[in-house]
Amino acid sequence: MKKIISGIVLAFGLLALLTGCGADEASSDSGVRKIKVAYDQASKPISWLDENGNATGYDVEVMKLVDELLPDYEFEYVGTTNEDLLIGVTQGKYHVGVKNAFWTEERTKKFIYPEEFLGLSSTGLVLKKENEHIKTLEQFASENMTLAPIAANNAQYTVIDEYNKANPDNPVKLQAGDAFSVDVIQWVNEGRVDGGVSIEGPFEKQVLAEDGPYHNLVDEVVYNEFAVIKTWPLFNKEEQKFADAYDEAIKKLKEDKKLNELMKQFYGRDLFEVLEKVER
Repeated sequence: MKKIISGIVLAFGLLALLTGCGADEASSDSGVRKIKVAYDQASKPISWLDENGNATGYDVEVMKLVDELLPDYEFEYVGTTNEDLLIGVTQGKYHVGVKNAFWTEERTKKFIYPEEFLGLSSTGLVLKKENEHIKTLEQFASENMTLAPIAANNAQYTVIDEYNKANPDNPVKLQAGDAFSVDVIQWVNEGRVDGGVSIEGPFEKQVLAEDGPYHNLVDEVVYNEFAVIKTWPLFNKEEQKFADAYDEAIKKLKEDKKLNELMKQFYGRDLFEVLEKVER
């Protein structure tokens, strides 16, 4: 009986040891460290799960190129939601996450931002066709227009808040929403608000693309860019060494113009051409 009990204890001990080797320390026998890269699986063309069940999109394909330059690492792509990505990277469930993330002061307390940004994002206002003359946040604010609510933890909220702080005499009506994001196109089309903040890629896929869910509104709503903003991968706070390795790899990819090629492939234009004018 003592031998049986000892065997059970030993078995449980080995099981605990094996389960302890989770996402944080996973590695192969060759010493290659396995990295879990979380991505928003429903954010085309930034990142999504294609019809063959493979991760793709600009952010994902950049990370695949980074992986090729880092022989000590092996990336595994985990599709998830915006919310789970942020929570999961913070808790160490994932080592890094990509989601067209903007830089915010608040997020620097939870994540490591590397030295090198990942890409660039066109950010704009979604408006009814009759309001297409509105090209800037200044115009939007001066005409006393209403904006679709944005969650306070969404970096788009920070972009508008920064504008308001810099323009206290002409602020945009900024309302914090309960959800991370709302269906901006639907809200604008229904007249619930005058406009909403969006990024160009998803607007094109939803409205301009013939198979987009809102292609029937192609003559009803417009997208007017008001800024181009740098985007970043978000690293877990314990992953400084990994973030440094990413920096070295991404520098080479930028020098070789690999990111310019991917930008044109997934966004239809090379936003790096306006990099000198990017303020954020």
